[in-house]
Parts: sequence; structure tokens; C-alpha cells
Amino acid sequence: MTFEELGLSEDILKAIQEMGYEQPSPIQEKAIPVLLSDDGRDLVALAQTGTGKTAGFGLPLLELTDPNNKTVQSVILSPTRELCNQIAEDLKTYSKYKKGIKVLSVYGGANISAQIKALKAGVNVLVATPGRLKDLISRGVANLNMVQRVVLDEADEMLNMGFKDELDFILSETPEYKNTWLFSATMPKEIERIAKNYMDDPFKITVGSQNQGAENIEHKYYVVRHSQRYGALKRIVDANPAIFGVIFCRTKRDTQEIADRLMAEGYNVDALHGDLSQAQRDRVMDKFRERKIQLLCATDVAARGIDVNDISHVINYELPEDTESYTHRSGRTARAGKKGESLSIVTDREKFKIGRIEKMIKKKFELAKVPKGEDVCQAQLMKLIEEVKTTSVNEKEISKYEAAILEEFKGLSKEEVIRQFVSKEFNKFMAYYADEDEFMSAGSGGRDRGERGNRRERRDRDGGGRDRDRSRGGRDSRGSKSKSSRGESSGYKTFFINIGTEDGVDKGQFIDYVCSTSEIPGKNIGAIRMNSKFSFFEVDGDVSRKVEKSLDSSKFNGRKLRVELAKPRG
Repeated sequence: MTFEELGLSEDILKAIQEMGYEQPSPIQEKAIPVLLSDDGRDLVALAQTGTGKTAGFGLPLLELTDPNNKTVQSVILSPTRELCNQIAEDLKTYSKYKKGIKVLSVYGGANISAQIKALKAGVNVLVATPGRLKDLISRGVANLNMVQRVVLDEADEMLNMGFKDELDFILSETPEYKNTWLFSATMPKEIERIAKNYMDDPFKITVGSQNQGAENIEHKYYVVRHSQRYGALKRIVDANPAIFGVIFCRTKRDTQEIADRLMAEGYNVDALHGDLSQAQRDRVMDKFRERKIQLLCATDVAARGIDVNDISHVINYELPEDTESYTHRSGRTARAGKKGESLSIVTDREKFKIGRIEKMIKKKFELAKVPKGEDVCQAQLMKLIEEVKTTSVNEKEISKYEAAILEEFKGLSKEEVIRQFVSKEFNKFMAYYADEDEFMSAGSGGRDRGERGNRRERRDRDGGGRDRDRSRGGRDSRGSKSKSSRGESSGYKTFFINIGTEDGVDKGQFIDYVCSTSEIPGKNIGAIRMNSKFSFFEVDGDVSRKVEKSLDSSKFNGRKLRVELAKPRG
């Protein structure tokens, strides 16, 4: 179908043609005729990010908007400030020839007084984050009594970010007789609850299978030791000189740390996370959109709503705790029908997560090898040659120096001059990647004993295994560490945690989760006793507070953890 056949007006068609829209995407082709129909149907649409959902609901919404009515006719809720702004800008562009339509975006972190002033001046379409809109309603500024349409964009992400109460509050403030359009990449139970409670016999659209990843994304994973993650990241980036991508980290601290390390080594990178002010986040995103930076290190929350074209790679420095978040991460690339790669760096103990994600997105991952030094050097060399070939020559200015340049190269053949120029850049990569030993065993899933300790020995630390460990001099009979084997310390502390074997976790996976979440080496973990629904584990007293603080209220496979110091027996 064409956009003309979807029933759009000339004003809208003219605007989207100028934007380069030629043919509607599957979600647009299915959604727009339904939303423009006289039935006034509610809609539930399941489609991945990057499939054109904004135009899918934005174009019919604008067609149904009356410019002469200055009340809020439509509310669009989105999870993040970045996505909120992106939607508002797109709607303004779509409606540039449909005079009189006022679109306003409101979100936290910006001047609320300016937003209140703009609201009072009259708005047709209000794009908002749930928290800020609830605040404006509570202040009596945002009046939703005349709202005809509510759009929930990235609904699953809003729920993942804890906006359930805000959504319920906002929807309760809207008229009973309105249209609700819900767009989501996944369909968790909470989305079904919203559809049941606030929608009337919604029309349902699914583009691709539920939770399925975009077709044009190639999924790969690299198995390395924990201590090799950063080195593997650099090799992956260096082997893709034209990369324009997002590096996902779990925590704000990791995000900033990885970005700082890469910047210190000359990579064109910046960080995006929740500790930045709104002005700082806007500056980072502006630089990324304008391709002034090549790589963006981001947390899941900060990156939600990033709508930037031509992202070639998504790199999961670590896999997300919630497997559904992988769909949103990978959806940053392969937008608008283009191809992209989603690359994951995992340890041997994390490989089981790949299987879970494969089942969810219904795609197989390719096990890839970390690029060798010679692979990196070849990729960088070809990039250099391409840059030289495409460099424009300022004939007028270079002619002033041409005689002196040719004199300097007198005696060298053409081949020798080329080799000299290329080697100037090539040699530094050859020297940097001269030592291949560290990564030659990475693809085999080799374990890092120095960081994780002897895993077979720790697996036996339950019942009799504990006595065997003590007989080796690891700990004395009182449970404190002996000075000869561990040095001066405060001994071990035992913690209770509310996960067990019924949660599908074994001791190895549990150790890896504790180590990666708390950022401690495996040697700091002592005995582990796993029951069906809960477990006890020992931790070196020196890091016990850090472990408790890191694990308590964290999420393991979507489950919120409770960790507390175990009471002594008897």
C-alpha cells in the first residue's frame, strides 16, 4: 500500500513526503486505517522499536485533531524525556502544513513554570512522561476532561520503570468515553491488566511474533573471562572502524567508568545515565545524533527512547538482568528497515542467559571469536586507505608546497611512499596487539581463576565439602579465616537470600551473579547452602556490607531480591 491509500490528507502527505517517507511500514499499514475509521476503536499494537510506531499513531492522531479547539484533545505518554521530546518533534514535523495544531512536551528535569505557561496558552496534543503529567494534574494545571485519545507508547517500558501508579492515576482522570491506543514491544501481564481495565474491546495488531526481535538484526555473543570484558570491548570496536553504536552497561557507575576509560585511550565516546542533569543529557544526545561522538555508553533507563537513525551496532557489555530488556536494547539498531548487529560479551557462567533470550526473540545467536590483533589491524588499515582515497585535494593550496614535497620523497618509489604513509598509522596497532596470548583462549570459555577462585572447590562447600575446605587451611573450626591462608580479617558473615533451586539457579550461576552485581572476586564467597525457595551464603566480612547493599532489592531474572544477615543457629 501507499500512504495515499491509507486515507491521509494532502497536508499530512506533503509533510511526510518531504521527510522521505515512501511506503508505510507494516505497523503503519495495519494501524492507520483502523485509527482513522469511523468506529473509534481502542487499539493494542505489538511491535518492536524502530518499526515506525510514532507515525503509526501520530499521523491518524493529527488527522483527528481540531486546530480550532484549544483544549487538550490527545495525551501521549512515554517513558523517558528523550522519547517524549522525539515524539513531540516528529508530530510538529508531520503537522507543519496542518496549520493551528499546538503540540507540547512536558517532562521532569525541565522548568515546570515554563511548561505551565505553555499549557495555559492552549495545547491540542500533550506529550508527557507519567511523573510530570501526574504532577501537573495534581496542581490543577493539566485538565484532561476533554481528552478524546490517550496513547501509551512503550507501555511495557513505563511499567518496567515503575510508573504503574502514575498510569492508573492519569487514566482515571480522563473521560470514560475516549479512545485508548496502546503500543508496546512486549505483552507482560500488567499490559493485559491495563487493556482489560481501561479499554473497550480493543482491536489487536501484532507485527512479528510477540517479543520477537527485529528481522534485520544479527545477534552474536563472545565468551571471555570476566577480567577480559574491557579488552574484548576494545577489540570489537577496533575491528569495526565505521561503528556508530551504543554500549549498554548495567549500572551508572559502570557506564561512566567504561566511557572514561575509552575516552582516556582516545576513543570518540560519551556517557548517558541518570546522574547527569537534563542539560548534560541533552548535550550528549545532540552530539550523538549529529555523530560528533561515535559511541554512546548508556544504562538501560537512560537509553530508553533513543531514536537515532543509522546505529550500526549495539554492544551489551553485560547482558541485562531482565531478559525482556534485551529486546529494547537491540531495537536501537536496524531501524527503518536497515541492518544492524547486537553483540553481547558474556562469561562462561552467563551463557545460559543466551538460551533464554533466543527462546524469547525466536532467533539464534552466533558464537563469535574476539577479533585477533591481525583482524583489527587489517580493518583499520582498510579504513585508512579508504579515507585517503576519498580525501578531497585542495589543488590551489597544495600546489604551493608540491615541489618541496616531491623533493623530500626524491629517491623513494611510489610503492615505498605508500608503505611509509600507511605504516605510520598501522604500526601502532601492530604494537598494541602484538601479544595475542590473553585472548587466544577467550572463545573457549576459559575461566579466570584469579578473579573467580577455584569453582569446583566452591561447589563442594556444602556439608562435608566445608570440612574439606577447612582441612586445606582455608578457615579454622570457628569459621574465621586463618592468618596463614587469608591474612588478617574479620571472618565470614552468613546471609539469607530469597532465591533457591526452584528459581532455576545453581551455585555457579549464583556465584557469578553475586560477583558481577557486587563487583567482588569469587574468592570472597564462602559456603553456599541452597534450598528450594531460599539460600544461605557466606561472604568475607571485609566486603559483607558492600554485598548486602548491592544485592538487596536488586533483580535476578525479574525477581526482586531480599538479602539480610542470617541469625546464628540456636
